[in-house]
Amino acid sequence: MLNLLSWLAQLFDAAQQWLFESVVQPVLYALGLASVLEDAYAATGWLLVGLLQLAVMLLVIAPLERWRPVEPMRDPAGRRTDVVYTLIHRLGLFRVALFFTVMPLWDDLFGMLRTHGWHAWQLDALWPGVTDLPLVSLLLYLLVFDCLDYWIHRGQHHFGWWWRLHSLHHAQRQMTQWSDSRNHLLDDLLRDAIIVTVAQCIGVAPAQFVLIVALTQLSENLHHANLRLWFGRLGERLWISPRFHRRHHAMEARVPAPTADAAALGGHNFGVLLPWWDMLFGTANFELRYDPTGVRDQIEPGPDGRVRDYGRGFWAQQWRGLLRVLGRG
Repeated sequence: MLNLLSWLAQLFDAAQQWLFESVVQPVLYALGLASVLEDAYAATGWLLVGLLQLAVMLLVIAPLERWRPVEPMRDPAGRRTDVVYTLIHRLGLFRVALFFTVMPLWDDLFGMLRTHGWHAWQLDALWPGVTDLPLVSLLLYLLVFDCLDYWIHRGQHHFGWWWRLHSLHHAQRQMTQWSDSRNHLLDDLLRDAIIVTVAQCIGVAPAQFVLIVALTQLSENLHHANLRLWFGRLGERLWISPRFHRRHHAMEARVPAPTADAAALGGHNFGVLLPWWDMLFGTANFELRYDPTGVRDQIEPGPDGRVRDYGRGFWAQQWRGLLRVLGRG
C-alpha cells in the first residue's frame, strides 16, 4: 500500500511539473507575473486535482446516474448552473480569487504568530512511530476534518444568518453530482476560513491537505448524485451513501419553526464522509427513502408568509443570497 501511494505521489508530482512548465509558467511570464511563480506552482497542483476529479465525475459517477436515477431529469438548465459552480471550484477560479484577496491576510496573521513563538501542534506526532506513518497520519487528519465538517454543517443549519446563505445549496430540487458545489460564495469563504485555520493549527502537510480535500469533494459528488443507491445495512454505517445524504436534502428534513431565520432548524444526516458523527450525536436517519428535495418555502409560504425565489442562474442566486442575509429576500 505504501509503495502504491508513493508511486501515485511521484506520478502526480511529475504531471504537476509538466503542466506548470508547459502551460502555467509561460502564461505567467507573458503576463509579467513571474513574482507569483511559487504560489502558481501550488495552484497548478489544485488545478490538476480538479481535472482528475472532473474525469472521475464524467467517467464513473455520470454513468451511475444514467444507470439508476432516482428521478428523470426535469431541469437541465438548473444542472447547467450547477456545472458552472463545479467548474469555478474544481478549476481553481475560487482559489485564485482567495489568493489575491484573503490568503495574504491569513499568511500575514500566521506569520506574525510564528514570529511571536507560536507553533502549530503537529497532530501526526501524537504517537511517535505510529501516527507519523503516512497512511495512519492521513486517516487521522481525515477523521479530524470530517468531524469539523460535521459541526460546520450543523452551524449552517442552526444559525439563521448562516442558513440564509446555505439554503441556496438546499434549494436545488433536481439533485445531481454537480449539486455539491452549488453554494453561496460567502458560505464557501466562511467554511474555507475555518478549515484553513484548523489546518494551520494542527500542522497538516500541504500534500495531505490536498488529498483530503480531493477525496472529500469526490465523495460528496457521489452523495449528491441522482442515484438510487445505498450501501446495505452495514455499509450505510461505514460511509455516507447517496441515499443517506438525500434524506438530509429532503424537504421534510427541516422542522418548521416560528421565524424565517429558524426555518431550517432541526434535520438530520449532517455528515460529510462518515455517518459516525450523526450516529454519535443523535442526528442519523437510516430510513430507506428517496424523497423530493428542496426547501419548502420554494413551493408554499414560509413562516414569514412568503414563497421564496432562490434564483435561476449563478449571478441571480448569488444576489438573492445577499438579499436574504440583509433580510430583503
